[in-house]
Amino acid sequence: MKMRDDSTCPLELVHDMIKGKWKPIILWRLRLEATSLSKLEQDIERITQKMLLEHLKELMEYCLVDKKSHSGYPLHVEYFLTEQMKNQILETLKIMSHRIPCLLKLKKHQRIHLLLHLF
Repeated sequence: MKMRDDSTCPLELVHDMIKGKWKPIILWRLRLEATSLSKLEQDIERITQKMLLEHLKELMEYCLVDKKSHSGYPLHVEYFLTEQMKNQILETLKIMSHRIPCLLKLKKHQRIHLLLHLF
């Protein structure tokens, strides 16, 4: 994923880290608990395993997500939000929950435009 060299605001960098169709959904799902690749693939409709692996790799590079390999056969790997990220996501959700009534007053195309630019 390409990060901008110059930014005027930290939100631009966060946007670069989590932009796209799948990353916010992956982060949203991982807020619940650590989970396996196959469970993530089942929970996130229409995502391919290739896309899921690509996005998990990028999220791990940004230290937003980590994985733990359990010994034994068959190999079991769980992905989870890093502790710092989990706290930040929960805080962000708390802030955004107060904005939902305002968002619902907007027309559908306005909400979509706004949400796309938030994430």
